[in-house]
Amino acid sequence: MERVGLAITGCGAASPTQSVSNDELSDFVETSDEWIASRTGIRSRRLAMPGDSLASLGAAAALQALEMAGLDAEDVDLILLATSTPDDLFGTAGVIQASIGAKQAIAFDLTAACSGFVFGLVTAAQYIRTGTFKNIVLIGGDILSRWVNWDDRRTCVLFGDGAGAVVIQAHTVDGLLGFQLRSDGSQNACLNLKIIEDSQEMSEDVVVIKGGFSPITMNGQEVYKFAVRKVPEIIEKSLFQASLTASDVDWLLLHQANQRILDAVATRLKIAPEKVVSNLATYGNTSAASIPIALNEAVRDGRIQPGHILALAGFGAGLTWSPDRPPKSSPTFNFAIGVVTMKDPRQAIVQNFAKSIADEVCDRWCGDRSDKSPLFLSPNPIKYSLNLFLKSLD
Repeated sequence: MERVGLAITGCGAASPTQSVSNDELSDFVETSDEWIASRTGIRSRRLAMPGDSLASLGAAAALQALEMAGLDAEDVDLILLATSTPDDLFGTAGVIQASIGAKQAIAFDLTAACSGFVFGLVTAAQYIRTGTFKNIVLIGGDILSRWVNWDDRRTCVLFGDGAGAVVIQAHTVDGLLGFQLRSDGSQNACLNLKIIEDSQEMSEDVVVIKGGFSPITMNGQEVYKFAVRKVPEIIEKSLFQASLTASDVDWLLLHQANQRILDAVATRLKIAPEKVVSNLATYGNTSAASIPIALNEAVRDGRIQPGHILALAGFGAGLTWSPDRPPKSSPTFNFAIGVVTMKDPRQAIVQNFAKSIADEVCDRWCGDRSDKSPLFLSPNPIKYSLNLFLKSLD
């Protein structure tokens, strides 16, 4: 059976119209433009107003992406919404489905916090590669301003609101060259949006729980150390999986959390600053929306072109539940890496040809497929595979 690949064929983004600068924020929070910008790189952020919703932002971003892709909403098979702040805890993707007229699409939410968009990209890839769906709309969106403590300058200055979307379609050349996903639930209490439990006595014998959520809390120092240590490591592994190195990357597109994190990761990977996509000065940290919003800007202003290789990385918090032992909710550090490209099809053909030759050689020499892995872990798998093939002809 011929292997099905995928391509990102359209992108879009939407943000609230209300922009709040650091100077404006300092009118009601004990802070300053210098304090915020020097620590984060953020100068302003978009904040939702009464009447704004995640569904409306997500729908606007999705329609832009569909227009760029030249795809009718009725031809969409699946809508994935990566978010931690739905309008409805039962899900918001279905509302977007109805809003854009995607009558045939399955729709559901996916929660992985700031890693959500890349987790969603990898999830979408599996549906396409297995032939289940051909046309998918992936949306990353959050309205974090709903859940910040506006008296806590350590967190309230960081976050903004927005949504970004991409159209992912089945393609003869696979644009997702490699990925790595990780979770570590041991990083407890570094980044939380916790449930608040209050009890209500229904009768003398029945007490129930009334739920709510506390504002976002974060240990910024620990998050920073985690990101600058783990993200470069996992990017290198993902590039290695794709038979690439950091020097092959045209654009490094990280979750827009903090400019110091972006700079540190680029430095460790020896990627030039001009290859780092950054827009957090204008938008702040928009969680699952940050990568697709930045991607949309870079595509529409002409920086990102077909054939460019992108290294995407999401990192941040999520929640895993452990009812068998305290604490009941354990924040999980998630990070996701995708190496994405719209590569020249001729290069992909050469790679696929070389790998098919290597498979045939290994079938003859190695037997069990598990013994073949060293073949594709060589620094130059194409050259190595062809050399093996030539030797087999002797």
